[in-house]
Amino acid sequence: MTAFTFVATTPMGLEAVLKRELLGLGFEDARAFNGYVEFTGDETTVARCNLWLRTADRLLLKMGEFEATTFDELFEGTKALPWPDLLPITAHFPVEGRSVKSQLASVPACQRIVKKAIVDRLSQAYRVHTFPESGATYAVEVALHNNRALLTVDTSGAGLHKRGYRTGLAAAPIKETLAAALVLLSWWKPHRPFADPLCGSGTIAIEAAMLGRNIAPGLQRSFAAEGWGLLPDSAWADERKAAYAAIRQDVELDITASDVDPNVLRLAARHCEAAGVDLDVRIVQQDVRDFHPSTAYGCVVTNPPYGERLGDQREVEALYRSLGRVMARLDTWSTFVITSHPRFESLFGRRADKRRKLYNGRIETQFYQYLGPLPPRKEP
Repeated sequence: MTAFTFVATTPMGLEAVLKRELLGLGFEDARAFNGYVEFTGDETTVARCNLWLRTADRLLLKMGEFEATTFDELFEGTKALPWPDLLPITAHFPVEGRSVKSQLASVPACQRIVKKAIVDRLSQAYRVHTFPESGATYAVEVALHNNRALLTVDTSGAGLHKRGYRTGLAAAPIKETLAAALVLLSWWKPHRPFADPLCGSGTIAIEAAMLGRNIAPGLQRSFAAEGWGLLPDSAWADERKAAYAAIRQDVELDITASDVDPNVLRLAARHCEAAGVDLDVRIVQQDVRDFHPSTAYGCVVTNPPYGERLGDQREVEALYRSLGRVMARLDTWSTFVITSHPRFESLFGRRADKRRKLYNGRIETQFYQYLGPLPPRKEP
């Protein structure tokens, strides 16, 4: 086995959640930075992490990192990296880039320099001067930050939020990766009731059900690295077989996804079926004011409308007041709400026990956490 360094990216604010995921998968050297977690592994890591990581956007293979304040430094630093060890002669290797607080601010120029340096290194290794780029895709990224260049190759392909179950979109959808992170931040466990009373197309409830059943989020999709030959097809098959075997069949889940809009509920039902959790998520058409579960010690996790458009403000503020009144009566329940509305706490009716800054796409939000009592321990 070969030792590699990996970079798992995630939205700002979720680095600790992703690090906990990696520690749970056995990667004890996981180190959190702004927007990503770095760790080491071998070839099997590519399959395991792409299949199992719930809160990562992408899994990148780190090629190298170095100071680069001039184009010459960027060229020579890139050329010195072991590209022939990863890229075959037929590799398709597009280069993307970004630059933050660095002297090399022209991203297109940096992309051209990196591409040329890789071609030069491969030319030396393969003794050819042109490359057909007709094979598998090895998407290269050069990320410049404070004059340090980080060169990575994307193993995931499509972003890891694309689980494969969401075929239609409601208004203002939440990414599957962020939805999973909200559930993980709630510390909900499968023995407790769970509800999203403003569920839209059902993403948060589905991610809770997949977590409760221990369904690997990447089971229904493929990944860029499957075409690389880094791992034999049998190894990918073995990882998927192990993931299927890990699905919990012995757990009974109490998960409700409700909304007033029948159109989004039809989407939610279709997504639940596609995700394989249609027997675990109860779909209910109801106004949030009618949310009155008979069970105790549950968790509400929800992504309500934010009221960003001026015409929606009064309706959204009334919705927050209604949610606050409903949850005030459910004194054993915990409530977790993500929104960008600056007056949420006053509209909801009380200050949150905790709050955490998160990004829903490009929107800066707060994740408000109202912590109810834990269920009493069962006597042995």
